[in-house]
Amino acid sequence: MPAPAKDTPITVSELAKYDGSENSPGIYVAIKGDVFDVSENTSAYGAGAGYNCFAGKDASRALGKSSLKLEDCVADYSVLTEKELETLDQWHAFFAKKYNIVGRVVPDN
Repeated sequence: MPAPAKDTPITVSELAKYDGSENSPGIYVAIKGDVFDVSENTSAYGAGAGYNCFAGKDASRALGKSSLKLEDCVADYSVLTEKELETLDQWHAFFAKKYNIVGRVVPDN
């Protein structure tokens, strides 16, 4: 069971450091602005892993579209269809049951 959600501000630049690369401090994936610590799951989100494209960024659009394309790994999900928004909400709920929310994405400036 995850710990209570935190709302610590995490800038886009700070989030990018948590990309699962060799020297990254951990692995974070953000969905709808909530930052999840997925560091325990390197087999999925670590360097070279299938879902590493989501690591270190808010990948809301990609999750809603069920896409692994890097160009879809962006925070803006305003272009999603109603069905894709449902998918995005399902991913958020799945992550919330499994991983700790360690903060919220905020702009760099």
